[in-house]
Amino acid sequence: MKLHTRIGIGLGLGVAAGLLVNALDLDAGRAVLVALDPVGTAFIRLITMVVIPLVVASLVVGTASLGDVRRLGRIGGRTVALYLSTTAVAVTIGLFLSQVVRPGSRISAETRDQLSQAFAGEAAKKVSLAAEKPGLKDVLLDMIPSNPFASAADGELLPLIFFAIAFGAALSLVATDRRRAVLTFFEGVNDAVMVLIDWIMRLAPYAVFALTAGVTARFGLDVLRSLMVYALTVVAGLALHAFGTYSVLVRVFARLDPRDFFRRIAEAPLVAFSTSSSNATLPVTMETAEEDLGISPEVSSFVLPLGATINMDGTALYQAVAVMFIAQIYGVALGPAEQLTIVLTATLASIGAAGVPSAGIITLVLVLQSVGLGAHTAEGIALILAVDRILDMTRTAVNVTGDLACAACVARGEGEKLIPHPVDHPLRLGGKGAEA
Repeated sequence: MKLHTRIGIGLGLGVAAGLLVNALDLDAGRAVLVALDPVGTAFIRLITMVVIPLVVASLVVGTASLGDVRRLGRIGGRTVALYLSTTAVAVTIGLFLSQVVRPGSRISAETRDQLSQAFAGEAAKKVSLAAEKPGLKDVLLDMIPSNPFASAADGELLPLIFFAIAFGAALSLVATDRRRAVLTFFEGVNDAVMVLIDWIMRLAPYAVFALTAGVTARFGLDVLRSLMVYALTVVAGLALHAFGTYSVLVRVFARLDPRDFFRRIAEAPLVAFSTSSSNATLPVTMETAEEDLGISPEVSSFVLPLGATINMDGTALYQAVAVMFIAQIYGVALGPAEQLTIVLTATLASIGAAGVPSAGIITLVLVLQSVGLGAHTAEGIALILAVDRILDMTRTAVNVTGDLACAACVARGEGEKLIPHPVDHPLRLGGKGAEA
């Protein structure tokens, strides 16, 4: 049985177990499922552990191997253009569905007040974190690390990516014998990290069960019923973007059969759904791109780490629905000008969003303030916090799917055939040796 099938089974069993203990109101069962959290946390830490060495090694090798610095600029331009374009499309889909469904008009004033009171404390913490978020100018300046080792220690990917690309570009101009010595070292690091990833992924089905069961067990059915229309609007928008926008993208630009594309990449979105973190999923995303889609390391090592930090299509779509939902609840009309502001602000805010759980809530504050809903920020965020974790899992899966779709398009634009490399490594659980 392939790894992504086992992960899917673990995910399904985890959701079913959580819903069952909620439906039967089994406090003991809920406590058992919540107690499994450390298993999921250990998995996330293990997979996050290899992100920094993987990003540095793969980016240095990939950039230095391009040979032509101008090619790097071409790949970078295509990547950023694709990411920003798909994010704008995602926001537009979210706005359109919110106008059609109007989820905020289906929440009673009594339910609104109960949710606001229940999550007021947590919402206040999110708003205070957003107040500390740097502006666009600071985000751009922070991309240049004053100390790349400090950035690595703090897990800051964007400045580390900048340094690794600059170092790799400089390395491509160094004398051949010296360049080869440095590249051999980083290639060894990259290979060792890939073996580590295969070891860690053996735990994935069990970790996915623990993560999803714990989240679903905490998920009260009363809250779910209250916010059902809002949550389904977000999920419908995410599904439309994932299977609509990305299908067109891979069909037209990558010249791949969308069904084959989604079948090949299934493992990465499943891990993303479970961890709610693009950064934690990055090792799996890169392995999937190279071994299941046939994308070259030169392209995947540049496009995917960048995508994990700036490509947040799912998050941007969710923010569009959330802003409209909050505006509808409080009777604030948002016209075409305000909706255009949402598209621009959500697209730009996604660049600075961290690839970690619930980062979208923090950037949501900025979008709310941009359309004059600052007075309702704390109350509005309190309304949606109850279902945020399950939506966070879903939108992260879409973010990672978008990274892979854009990487395939960039690779095809560089003349790559996207024929999967033969996978015979004994530790590659999704490869030939994994069939049972």
